[in-house]
Amino acid sequence: MERSEGDMTMSRRSVIATAGIALAAALASSAPVAQVGGPVKTGYAPVNGLKLYYEIYGAGEPLILLHGGVGAIEMFADILAALSKARHVIGVDLQGHGRTADIERPLSLEVMADDVAGLMKHLGIGKADVMGYSLGGEVALRTAIQHPDLVRKLIVVSATFKRDGWYPEILAGMAQMGPGAAEPMKQTPMYQLYSRLAPKPDDWPVLLTKLGDLLRKDYDWSKEVAAIKAPTLLVFGDADAVRTAHAVEF
Repeated sequence: MERSEGDMTMSRRSVIATAGIALAAALASSAPVAQVGGPVKTGYAPVNGLKLYYEIYGAGEPLILLHGGVGAIEMFADILAALSKARHVIGVDLQGHGRTADIERPLSLEVMADDVAGLMKHLGIGKADVMGYSLGGEVALRTAIQHPDLVRKLIVVSATFKRDGWYPEILAGMAQMGPGAAEPMKQTPMYQLYSRLAPKPDDWPVLLTKLGDLLRKDYDWSKEVAAIKAPTLLVFGDADAVRTAHAVEF
């Protein structure tokens, strides 16, 4: 049966939500369950010229969460409570996203991976599990590639290790990302979240410009990904933005 574009979009959202619930169950352990409320700590880490915002939940083995593009820690709201029952969860707002103000440098997956490493050093975390979704998944991959001694386990959700891993329709959408999309995207939940959290909400067009520049860059980390030693969990949906043929190449 053929599905409309709207059906496919809803399917993608449903799949990601289901994957998140399953992931929370997989990461939870038999440790005693505690009542989880807000973060036990929030702060800004001075790393690479940024004031990188983070939130900490729960106790146990450290797990770092990296959100998707034009998102924030709130992307994980539905699974934070479950994850933090048995894990020391560190949510991060990446450069120019959420509560982390942008600075005068391009958005770079490699540099954002260095930011994650800098945050770990700031918090005194020697090794952690790192989970990223979409853009955050690619930052997680780069963290494992560039800082293998810091990553105990890797969880990659709906991300690619080379640009043509995305479906052509997704790449076409990425090509449209830029300042011209700023006004139309003000009708989206992403903008509502950004305008509520960002230190400078007027930087919305700047974020989309930098994000567009990043998304149009070619990359292929095939050899580097093959060398990753950390145990890795891959999460993809049956109507994902990532091509199925690419997912099986990991």
